[in-house]
Amino acid sequence: MLADRFPGVPLAAFAPSPEPFLVLMALGFLVGVGGHVYGSRPAIATGIGLILIATLLLPLALYATD
Repeated sequence: MLADRFPGVPLAAFAPSPEPFLVLMALGFLVGVGGHVYGSRPAIATGIGLILIATLLLPLALYATD
């Protein structure tokens, strides 16, 4: 078990509320789908960017500053 190998490392040290991440990711999907519906490449790219921020960059930034 992982906790047996690293007894001094808490496994749930980083536990922020998931709601802001989910809302930002849903907004990214909505913007991306809207971009596909209207054929707007900048809107598609913005939606992909919002999803990337919500799933990777924002959690990494919060973890790094904690």
